[in-house]
Amino acid sequence: MSEWIHIEKDQKHIAREKLRAREVKKSQWWKNKISQGICYYCQAKCLPGELTMDHVVPLSRGGRSIKANIVPCCKACNNKKKYLTPAEIVLNRLKQLDASEHFGK
Repeated sequence: MSEWIHIEKDQKHIAREKLRAREVKKSQWWKNKISQGICYYCQAKCLPGELTMDHVVPLSRGGRSIKANIVPCCKACNNKKKYLTPAEIVLNRLKQLDASEHFGK
């Protein structure tokens, strides 16, 4: 991933939002989301127990544990995404495409 991204984490914010995320996991809304069994990012079909909760805007980047920022995703996508925002994911893909055009990778 990009080394130019410097993140100063607000530990109090992260702790507060993790508590909220635990509450959201208990909600019927979340249970309905994972029962659909679809990863938000790769659209793969998964068993509900294989899906993880992902914050689209990561907590370490100021994201919050609200319905608009939480999606179910497979563990592989969650591990790839890490602390990146959706815009950074798109930029990384564009960089990879550009490099493959120039260098035939």
